[in-house]
Amino acid sequence: MSDKKVSRLRRARKARLKMHELEVVRLCIHRSSQHIYAQVISADGGKVIASASTLDKALREGATGNVEAAKKVGALVAERAKAAGITRVAFDRSGFKYHGRVQALADAAREGGLEF
Repeated sequence: MSDKKVSRLRRARKARLKMHELEVVRLCIHRSSQHIYAQVISADGGKVIASASTLDKALREGATGNVEAAKKVGALVAERAKAAGITRVAFDRSGFKYHGRVQALADAAREGGLEF
């Protein structure tokens, strides 16, 4: 693995350990060059409560690797989490910088009603 990926995974592991200690539901994201994925994971880490990605039928049209697509994913995952009864989460950015698509997804999830 490259040093860049190892560093990102180290940052992710550190943040996830703290979230596990606090026993909070987390909004976990992953981004690739073409897509972005978001999952709301239970406090014990054993169950996915809600998820959304640019691979969903509704979001697949048009560009999937840009800020606009990330905003749509954030709004959709917030809507699905609220439907499941979740309003408060911890934001797990998986070691990615809080910038660009990651920030757009987080802002859209906040506007959709999630608190973090």
